[in-house]
Amino acid sequence: MTLLRPLAFLLALLPVSPAAAPAGLTAPWPAPDQQVEGRPVRFASSSPFTLAAVDAAPATEAVGTLFMPEGASAAAPVPAVVMLHGAGGVLAARELAYGRQFAQMGIAALVVDAFAARRDRATGFLERLLEITETMLMADAYAALHWLAARPEVDARRIALIGFSYGGMAAIYSAYAQVAERFAPDGLRFAAHIAFYAPCIARFDDSRATGAPLLMLMGGRDEIIDPDRCAAIAEDLRVGGATVETILYEDAYHQWDGGSYRPWRAGTNVAGCRLRVGRDGTVRDRRTGLPMIGPLTRKAILALCVDRNGYMIGRDDAIRARSNRAVGAFLARAFADAS
Repeated sequence: MTLLRPLAFLLALLPVSPAAAPAGLTAPWPAPDQQVEGRPVRFASSSPFTLAAVDAAPATEAVGTLFMPEGASAAAPVPAVVMLHGAGGVLAARELAYGRQFAQMGIAALVVDAFAARRDRATGFLERLLEITETMLMADAYAALHWLAARPEVDARRIALIGFSYGGMAAIYSAYAQVAERFAPDGLRFAAHIAFYAPCIARFDDSRATGAPLLMLMGGRDEIIDPDRCAAIAEDLRVGGATVETILYEDAYHQWDGGSYRPWRAGTNVAGCRLRVGRDGTVRDRRTGLPMIGPLTRKAILALCVDRNGYMIGRDDAIRARSNRAVGAFLARAFADAS
C-alpha cells in the first residue's frame, strides 16, 4: 500500500488526452451478460472502527471481484467504479449484475466485499453490523481507489464510488474532505459518488467536501429513508463545495434493484438514529452524547434509536431502468468533467 499510493497519485497527475465517457452510459443499459467473468482480487486495507481510529487501525486484506472490459490497456485506459454492498452483503442480482453491465459498457468495476474480508470479526447479520462499521467500508473504498489507480489500464482520474444502503452511507461519507484526507493523504480522490437508498443518520461537524459530485437516489416508500435528514446532509455537502443531486422515486421501496419482486419486511429500521461526526473523527449519539468507540457502545447507541418494525424491501425493474438512466447520465458528466 505504501508503494502504491505515491504511484497512484503520480499517475493521476500525468497529462492525458481528454477521453469521452463510454457511450453506453446514456443508452439503455445492456442485460448483464453471464459470460462477462469477474475475477477475485485482494489488496491492502485496514479496519478502523471510526475515523478517530484510522491511524491505529489494524491491517486488513480487502477482498473484491474485478470486472474488466475488453480492450482496456495502458494505451487505452478505461474509467472505473468501486461498489460497496449493503447490509445483506454482495448480491448476484445487484453488485455482480452491475459489475457485468459496467464492463459491457467499457467501465472497469470492482465489487468490494467488506464482510468477506473480516470474517474473523463477524459472520452473522447483526454481528456484522455491530463489528464491521461504515468506516471500515470507507477504508476498503479508498484502498480500492488506490489499487485501481495504480493499474495502467485504468484512468486514475475517472474512478467513481457507488454504494448501496449500508454501502451507500459510506459512499456519502467518503465525499467529505475529512474522510478523504485520512484515507488518501496523497491527494487521490474519487471523481464522483453515488448512493443508492442510503439511511441518512450521520452529520459531520466539518462539512468540507472533496468537490466531487454526489448523486443520492431514494425511494418514496422506503421507510429507512428520512427525506428531511437526507436533504440536510445534501445541503451540508453543497455548503462544503460539492454539487449534490437528489432523486426521489415516489413508488420505490428499499432495494428496488435486487432481491425479491414480492415486497417483504426486513430487519430493524435505523432511520430514527442521529449520529454526529466530530472534527477529530469521533462519532457520538446526538441525543445522549455517548461516544461510539467499540461494538458495545455501538450496540447501546443503536438500541436507543432503532425501530423494531423494520422496513419494506421490494424489487422493481421499471424503477431500476430509471435509476440506470440517472446513474448513466450522472457518470457520463462526471467522467467527462474529470478527463
